[in-house]
This record gives sequence, structure tokens and C-alpha cells, in this order.
Amino acid sequence: MLIALLFLLLGLSSLMIVAGALTLFVLYFFRDPDREAGAEQKAVLTPADGKVLGVWNLERGDNPLETRAVKVSVFMSLFNVHVNRIPAGGRISKISYRPGAFFAANLDKASEKNEQNAVFLETQDGRKIVCVQIAGLIARRIACWIREGDEVQAGQRFGLIRFGSRLDVYLPEGSRVVVQPGHKVKAGKTILGYLP
Repeated sequence: MLIALLFLLLGLSSLMIVAGALTLFVLYFFRDPDREAGAEQKAVLTPADGKVLGVWNLERGDNPLETRAVKVSVFMSLFNVHVNRIPAGGRISKISYRPGAFFAANLDKASEKNEQNAVFLETQDGRKIVCVQIAGLIARRIACWIREGDEVQAGQRFGLIRFGSRLDVYLPEGSRVVVQPGHKVKAGKTILGYLP
């Protein structure tokens, strides 16, 4: 904003307009609205705003849960809120960061190859959920504000992925997913599904 004002004072109105528009976009992008999480028992809230890319039943254990699981992927465009929220109450058992590439986050290979941060959550009744923050083509920074051992509540803010990205959620086998590909979801509000 200061740069836009400087351009205005120097009489460079076209540069002032560009700098002002960029400032407004950044303010819009980093918005963080308050949300009340009214999660039902065994409900799993979506940890990200965006569009559901897909829902898959994973038959093999080559996923963060290391067993059969259900995977739900949410793509966050540049216009979605990028603050991530805890999907269910419990305890953070592990956090695992992995550097990687920066493919477009809406591509399937982004789940395997891109920079990512996996947050392992154990619910009060012992169910395991994993949220994987995945950097995208433009997003080059993943922020995670929680630590291993933290007790967390459904809907609590836990991180941010900057400028377009993806979040994959792994639920235990037998979970009932209620969203479908193409659904628009809101972090800490929309129910993804229910634990077994």
C-alpha cells in the first residue's frame, strides 16, 4: 500500500493502480474469516476451502495411514480462503514435512511429487486422520502452526498454504464420505464425512 501511495505522490498513476490492485489482492487472499465449527459426533470437517477433486477408496497401504483408507482431495484456487482447519478434535501424533516439486495442485501427481506437510491426528476414540498440505505451482510456502502432542479442536486453525494449493485428507477404512467431486466446501464448516 505504501508503494501505491509513493507512486501516487510521484504522479505515476498507472503504476499506482497496479500496486494498489496487487495490494488489494494480497489482502483478499490472506483473509481469515471467523467460523463456528459445530461438528456432530464422528463428523469430519473439511480442512480447506475449495472444490473436491476426488474421493478414492485406497485398497493398499501405500498412503500415510499405511492401511486401507479413503482419500478426499480438495483444490484451493487463488480465490479461496487458504487457512487450513483441523477436521476433528483430538491430539496431533506426528507432523512430517517433505520437500518436493511444484506441479499444478489440481493434477494427481501433485499428491505424490509436490512439497508437502502431513499432519497426523488421533481422535479421542483412537481413530486416525491425516491431512496433507500440498504446495502448488504458485504456492511455495506451507505454514503449519501446530506441534506434535498438541490437543486440538474441530475447526481450529492449523496452517496456511500460500497462493493456490491442495489438501488431501486420509480417513480410516469404513468412513462414510458425504461430499462428491465438484462439491464446493468451506474449511471448518462443511462435513466431509463420518468416521466408522
